[in-house]
Amino acid sequence: MSTHAKRERLLLADLLEAAGPDAPTLCEGWNTRDLAAHVVTRERRTDAAAGMLIKQLAARLERVMAEFAEKPYEELIQLIRTGPPRFSPFALKQIDEASNAAEFYIHAEDVRRAQPDWTRREIDPVFANFLWSGLERTARLMGRKAPVGLVLRRPDGRTVVANRGTPVVTVTGEPSELLLFAYGRQDVADVEQDGEKDAIAKLHETKQLGI
Repeated sequence: MSTHAKRERLLLADLLEAAGPDAPTLCEGWNTRDLAAHVVTRERRTDAAAGMLIKQLAARLERVMAEFAEKPYEELIQLIRTGPPRFSPFALKQIDEASNAAEFYIHAEDVRRAQPDWTRREIDPVFANFLWSGLERTARLMGRKAPVGLVLRRPDGRTVVANRGTPVVTVTGEPSELLLFAYGRQDVADVEQDGEKDAIAKLHETKQLGI
């Protein structure tokens, strides 16, 4: 596993372990056990994980996730820490880094920020730039459901257009916070939003911007 993905994986596992199996998360309808089962299913049962994107396979995905959720919680945490099996595409370093580093960061924050006493994590500049590069590649895909024009901007002025349209809302924040915002965590993302009040309200009500 590559550097960012490995670190975020272990951090997520630690947070899930510390929170216990019944703690809330930012994923609607999921507690920490459900989130852990999702992570394990995604890596270890790619046949079922396709249900995240293919509607016809959604029932199979739910069934497999339910099976994993029934396992002892400690076993789920260990499966996350161990990482994907050799036959999983996520076992390839390039795919692991590209697909898992941001995924695990988001889910770690899903655990952290669901707690009443959460504090914002400091992100090192190298990881921040990594997350920004991912946003540049995927912003149009993640922002396609936005009801207004959407521009994501770093504090240094670098921007990416997530959705073309009018009126425009410009969301400014660190790459890690912009990533959370783009993936529907608007309520907890530490960002500033500039634009017409009605446009900002519409954007805020769109709970699922990301894929």
